[in-house]
Amino acid sequence: MTMHFADIARHAAADGGISSDEILAMRQAGWADGRMTRAEAEAIFAAQHATQNPSSEWSDFFVEAIKQHVLEGSEPRGYASEEEAHWLVGQVKADGKVCSMTELELLTRIIEKAHNVPSVLKDYVLEVIETEVLTGTGPTRDGGELSDTHVTEAECKLTRRVIFGVASDRPAAVSRREAEMLFRIKDASEHAANAPDFKRLFVQGVGNYMMGFAGAAGQISRDRQLELDAFIADNKPSVGRFMGEMAVAAPNAFGVVFGKRDSGPTRDEQVAADAAVTDGEQNWVDSQIGLNGKVDEYDQALLEFIAEETGRA
Repeated sequence: MTMHFADIARHAAADGGISSDEILAMRQAGWADGRMTRAEAEAIFAAQHATQNPSSEWSDFFVEAIKQHVLEGSEPRGYASEEEAHWLVGQVKADGKVCSMTELELLTRIIEKAHNVPSVLKDYVLEVIETEVLTGTGPTRDGGELSDTHVTEAECKLTRRVIFGVASDRPAAVSRREAEMLFRIKDASEHAANAPDFKRLFVQGVGNYMMGFAGAAGQISRDRQLELDAFIADNKPSVGRFMGEMAVAAPNAFGVVFGKRDSGPTRDEQVAADAAVTDGEQNWVDSQIGLNGKVDEYDQALLEFIAEETGRA
């Protein structure tokens, strides 16, 4: 980190407010070499924690800078390592306060844009969202609203972005634990003045878990991507070794190259199979509805959606 950058960040933190000129100076100094270093990222977090009422310009810079550091600071690009994920959560918690709206936007943006992130980061984001809905405290409440346990419009939007994010539990689809979180929030806020979009989010989210298609290749781990990158970069002239590793790295490739027909199900067949509600899924949704001791209006909307989609209406 350059002394110039350190001085700017320290001055901004001391002021408790960050001017447009200071943001521009940090942007120019921090990205002088095209990358945001760990020391620079930590200086930006210190300024964020000291800022009382961050401007939209500062929030945009903060999110952009930290996202770039986490997802582009190491290979492979677009991933967060275990160390980077623990560092990020630790920085958010460092001031001992509830995650701010700017910080929550950062975490949400990373879930949206990353190819994959470790579970510790996914766990923390889901925990923050559920806690603020159930307790009425957190970055989306601005000091609290009339009813603690209810779902605001902002929380609907954030939840949708997180559970359908590329780096969520199930890329572009909803996982079981995310669906169960929606059930817990629904049960706790059934009689509250929830945002109108929450019922749709609940039905779409749970319905997607039960009937949505998520390809197995939609998300791979950071370690696997490192292996594939190393394999592609290996230019040693060994055809036999190349073919052997190709068979391990992409077992279906030979069928494509040499015209062999893959005996596995087609994509349309996989989509159709996922759209069918299995006995296990039916038992799961019945047990989730049973936790509330009744079929409420949200449950009824979900059951009607499932019946319509499966042709059982």
